[in-house]
Amino acid sequence: MALTDVRPLQAGLPFGVRIGGVTRAMTEDPAIRAEINALFQRHGVIVFEGVEPSDAMQVALSNVFGPLKEHPVKNVSRVDGNALPGVVEIRSPAGSGGVVEVGGKQRSHWLPWHFDHAYNDELNYAGILRATEIVDDGGLTGFTDGVALYNAFPRDLLARIEGKTVIYTLNVQYENMRFGRPDGLKVVRPKPMPPGFDEEARRMPRALHPAVWTRDTGEKVLHISPWMAEGIVGMENAEGDALLEEVCQTINALAGAMSYFHRWSPTDMAIWDNLRVLHAVSGNRPEDGRTMQRTTIRGDYGLGRFEDGAAGGAILRETTV
Repeated sequence: MALTDVRPLQAGLPFGVRIGGVTRAMTEDPAIRAEINALFQRHGVIVFEGVEPSDAMQVALSNVFGPLKEHPVKNVSRVDGNALPGVVEIRSPAGSGGVVEVGGKQRSHWLPWHFDHAYNDELNYAGILRATEIVDDGGLTGFTDGVALYNAFPRDLLARIEGKTVIYTLNVQYENMRFGRPDGLKVVRPKPMPPGFDEEARRMPRALHPAVWTRDTGEKVLHISPWMAEGIVGMENAEGDALLEEVCQTINALAGAMSYFHRWSPTDMAIWDNLRVLHAVSGNRPEDGRTMQRTTIRGDYGLGRFEDGAAGGAILRETTV
């Protein structure tokens, strides 16, 4: 048995593929599993189309890529009350969440370009999403590839950032975003946080990740998250801040022409390599509700650390941002 429906994710895009017609039975076939993983290693993003829209299928597909990473925070909604370990629900009810004005429109649940766990010493390998409540306007999930960004980045700017280490903190409020803010971004309503969240986050050590790293393939990855970036190690000054801002705004500009934004249907699932791919969310109208289900694949690149050798707390193990 072999895959029969594999297509480019988008014409002219240097990453990503679409795979159609994968069934639960196919996820148990060793040859199919190997083929899917080889495609993922090469392309970084896969959109699975025409799959069974069920929790069991999401778990089966996730297990093709590796062991699941359970969410440790008890108040994060699980699917079927823990009957399906590792499946969390990201529910955005109508009228909830923070609201920003971006691109001249008000949007709730908007997220800028980022990689998951930037604020942690340990990343996760990948995430798999599917939509269970879909909005008509917005609600798109975007992807842009760090390998492609590295290859397209201005050489002089790349020379200035390569070899640097970026500092991150668990700072999720839009108004506190220091680098790479889109032009004209306005915060209409701050994101609500659980009691004590901000205080606990401030006590956490800062995480450090390389701006560029090299895959086993020899490919270099520009891997910088504008969201939650706090500065550059050894350059927490005006010069360093100007450099990081220029890099983040260049990522925004290049992503405009080198990204893919997925419009969801109930029979889609998508996976991205969190060690090389940045992702974003377009946001949706504040009056609309949107619900996603996510699984997270365990795995790390071993290059992150906490500042001064510190240890993190439980809050740093969250998998949904």
